[in-house]
Amino acid sequence: MGGRLEGKVALVTAAGQGIGRAIAEGFAREGAVVVATTLNAADLDGLPVARRAALDVTSTAAVEALAAEIAHDYGGIDVLANCAGYVAHGSVLDCDEETWDVSFDLNVKSMHRTIKAFLPDMLARGGGSIVNISSGASSIKGAPARYAYGATKAAVIGLTKAVAVDFIREGVRCNAICPGTVQSPSLDDRIAALAARTNQDEATVRATFVARQPMGRVGTADEVAAAAIHLASDESAFTTGTTMIVDGGWTL
Repeated sequence: MGGRLEGKVALVTAAGQGIGRAIAEGFAREGAVVVATTLNAADLDGLPVARRAALDVTSTAAVEALAAEIAHDYGGIDVLANCAGYVAHGSVLDCDEETWDVSFDLNVKSMHRTIKAFLPDMLARGGGSIVNISSGASSIKGAPARYAYGATKAAVIGLTKAVAVDFIREGVRCNAICPGTVQSPSLDDRIAALAARTNQDEATVRATFVARQPMGRVGTADEVAAAAIHLASDESAFTTGTTMIVDGGWTL
């Protein structure tokens, strides 16, 4: 199927790798004019989208400046995919003030910034779809050593529902996707870090991630992107305020 996002302008954050990149590619395949962003623009090289831009989602000024540019060039956006995130390891006893603040700034406040900056023009265009990447870990089901991360991803669900109910009559839908363990450079980094902390080889650590998945495998970024395409498209026009779980049964 193609053309499901034809005529729509979409902005994707954290599109340099993993889920964000797969979503940007999927949106483009479905006909959207995609503005792909990430902190380091070089990470967007080779991405087949209309526009690539460096964006620090922890900077309100940077987000507002990009929103103004997009409004000038495209008249705003129809789809916003918030994919930026950071996984902090540890329990409450391991979580210092800096880890807590960084986690909430990148995982939650970044979405507040982008939604607040891009929503006015979305409303002016007659509506649109916001897709926030949450997580099954701790927001839906408790996960060991994910204290700060789980708190932020639960907050994303609350943020999603608040936006959905506030703008439901103005044609703006807001939904969250809760992925399970997905193969990505981020997962590779976490596996390497955990192996180093526990003096295990990476293959052993990776096997523990796979073993907790009822399907016997981790997910792919494209499988999460498929859910994002559905929520961004008009085929989900009666869907808002939901948490779509894409986790291979991990939260069952």
